[in-house]
Amino acid sequence: MNPVKSSWKTWHARSRQDEEEILREMEEVLASPQFCNSKRYPALLRYVVQNALSGHGDLLKERTLGVEIFHRPADYDTNADTVVRYTAGEVRKRLSLYYHEHESRLQISLPSGSYIPEFLCREEDSPSKTAARHAGDGGADVLPAASEVSENSVPAGTGTAVAQGQTFAHPSAATAMRKWIERPKAWIASSFAVLILIAGTVGWQHGHAHKQTALGEFWAPVLSESGTAIICSGGVVFAPERFSGVKTAGRDIEYPFVSMQMATSISHISGQLERVGEAVQTSSSASTALTDLRERPVVLLGGYNNEWTMRLLEPLRFRFAPGPAEAIVDRDHPAAKWERDPAQPYSSADDYAIVARFRDATTGGVLVVVAGIGRNGTEAAAQFVTSSYYMEELRRRVGSSLADKNIEAVLKINVIDGKTGAPSIEAVDLW
Repeated sequence: MNPVKSSWKTWHARSRQDEEEILREMEEVLASPQFCNSKRYPALLRYVVQNALSGHGDLLKERTLGVEIFHRPADYDTNADTVVRYTAGEVRKRLSLYYHEHESRLQISLPSGSYIPEFLCREEDSPSKTAARHAGDGGADVLPAASEVSENSVPAGTGTAVAQGQTFAHPSAATAMRKWIERPKAWIASSFAVLILIAGTVGWQHGHAHKQTALGEFWAPVLSESGTAIICSGGVVFAPERFSGVKTAGRDIEYPFVSMQMATSISHISGQLERVGEAVQTSSSASTALTDLRERPVVLLGGYNNEWTMRLLEPLRFRFAPGPAEAIVDRDHPAAKWERDPAQPYSSADDYAIVARFRDATTGGVLVVVAGIGRNGTEAAAQFVTSSYYMEELRRRVGSSLADKNIEAVLKINVIDGKTGAPSIEAVDLW
């Protein structure tokens, strides 16, 4: 036997049915693990596919995509803001990963250097199929010889009498008869296949939703928000008279600095957001106005060195006590307090931190707080919210999904010779 050879060729949708097949393929791709945990990658792929099918290829340009999908201003600098190029690169990579794991008759591709998708169809070439295709190119069906069309070729009950050994006078009659007989069978078979596909896709999505990681659950509300996420970091200046050696930088300080622990925290958070396709902007709390935080996902880094953390945590159960004493207090249990031991050197005193994720009435968006009393606490809290292990610990402690409710936790962090140790959960609140 001659082997069957598979090849991929560009395929153009020429009917509504073709377009629907492409859209079904797109939905299957978007439901896959490569896309379903992101907000940006599905948005880009859906936009380019739908506009390509609608004949709006002129819209598939970097600036237009930046404005329409990522809400950039019309005159934004595409050289400085590469969100479209970065996201398109990730979409290409994830499409490649998806089709490496899934066999499909149809594939969606985003060619390098272009934002216009291509649709590829697999053709399996064999001698018999090639002959059939060549015959079909002439507009005629491949028909059996007249001697092959007998009463054995026509099922009983068709209403057509054919004597044994008798042939049709013209091959078109056989063709018409075969099409009339096979049309209901083909329709039933194709409908059944579509139902199986839909049921399988729904079942996969249902199963996947239940298998979502705790880390994914924690960040899911952030990814569902529109607008670029902002990481608002606390800044400090040197203050030798203070226990920590620094104090919060005010608005009059042009160049506040951050510690190595804070820099590590920024790296952890930005890395986590970028891995799931979220564009990130960083700013100093001292130079950030309320309008900068409105209606977008916000991550506040730092406790006493971040004025926004101090202000926006005030309505919550766990919050930072007003100075000069630096501690975390519990609104529901006023006697409870977590603070660094002032009898120990700063480099040896255990630290404490607050981790919170909630929808904030002041900003109108989802707010994540990653804040220690000191810099070690902030560093450990950043590690906590970006670690699958610690998020699983938090989900076990909560006893339910981390995506469904607002959540706040107090962490304890061991500090040895100025080095940040592992965090542990002291208290949790849900609402």
